[in-house]
Amino acid sequence: MRRMIRAACGALALAAVLAPAGALAQGEAPAPAAPPAAKPSTAIPPEQTFRIGVVRQVPEQPAWVAPLSAPPEDLGIAGAQLGIRDSLTSGRFLKLDYNLETETVPTDGDPLPAAQKLADAGNNYILLDVPAAQLLRIADALRGRDVVLMNVGAQDDRLRQQDCRANVFHVAPSRSQLTDALAQFLVTKRWMNWFLMTGRTDGDKLYAEAVKRSAKKFGAKIIAEKIWDYGPDARATAQSEVPRATQVGDYDVLITADELGEFGELVAYNTWLPRPTAGTQGLMPLSWHPTMENWGAAQLQSRFFKQTKRMMQPLDFQMWAGVFAIGSAGIKTRNSDIAKVRAELLAPEYDLPVFKGVAASFREWDHQLRQPILLTHATNTVTLSPQSGFLHQRTPLDTLGFDKPETKCKLD
Repeated sequence: MRRMIRAACGALALAAVLAPAGALAQGEAPAPAAPPAAKPSTAIPPEQTFRIGVVRQVPEQPAWVAPLSAPPEDLGIAGAQLGIRDSLTSGRFLKLDYNLETETVPTDGDPLPAAQKLADAGNNYILLDVPAAQLLRIADALRGRDVVLMNVGAQDDRLRQQDCRANVFHVAPSRSQLTDALAQFLVTKRWMNWFLMTGRTDGDKLYAEAVKRSAKKFGAKIIAEKIWDYGPDARATAQSEVPRATQVGDYDVLITADELGEFGELVAYNTWLPRPTAGTQGLMPLSWHPTMENWGAAQLQSRFFKQTKRMMQPLDFQMWAGVFAIGSAGIKTRNSDIAKVRAELLAPEYDLPVFKGVAASFREWDHQLRQPILLTHATNTVTLSPQSGFLHQRTPLDTLGFDKPETKCKLD
């Protein structure tokens, strides 16, 4: 009986504790439940939203490029999309958002209106894959506006030298960075005597100039030069044309300056002497290659392949790096303000993980991204430059391209 009394008393006490103030009498209808309290808004404020635009002008494809070997339609753009996803992976924890808007311009189109359209729409960061002359037009037109331009395509040295612009950062390596990377390796192998074969385009001539500068810089010697003047029709007669064109005496390596691929692939195994080829074909200096796997590169390659079902090419990597540079600076500043992000990109302690062994960073004197350069052929990455033994007072990465004492860049 005592147990029953204790249980009844306990039940009454519990009911008294749980009953709200002004409990209802027996038979009284309950009042409607109060609406739940509104949850605080989770919208990301405008100052923490990074609006990034991309302008890509499709280059003219050579007539000899087969349909199956033509570049993919999303070349470069796919890398920018992955850069957005990678930035969101860390940015979402800091309530940072990243938006991407793209404009593709035909070969005979004008990229300037597309860039202005993106800037007018509020895209304060714009990646540009356009020819050098068009990049300068865009940079000058947007000068004075709160817009940072990322050059992800043009390799012209003049954009980092006499034609540099304060509102442009260069993620794409310059031709001098590429040829310096190749020269270091060739000198390390003691292949000091070079035969330079140059194509007929302006880009080929600029590449050849960079090769000559690199040879002089690192003590190699160009023992012979030739201009390829056989045209693309020589593909059918390469076994006879190339041996005749390469009878220039003895040399260690043949360097091709053929950015469009008109003749470079014909040279290998067809030279008069059994010699390796390098440059725009053969052993190539590149910002990225599908065979790159070390230092976490395999994970980047895997994420890209999962997204696109193809391998990452140099322009994909350069656009990824351009977006991720903005994203990483945003994570450190936690604000999309142009002045803060720009200062962070140029800060001495800023570093950008690019999955190539060491972090990349921007040079304050010409806004060029200093980064390792891959030396690769079709099926293997042979090495990365700078090579061991090439020292510098700041970083070995500054042995590639124009160093501060050599610069003609005057940023205003």
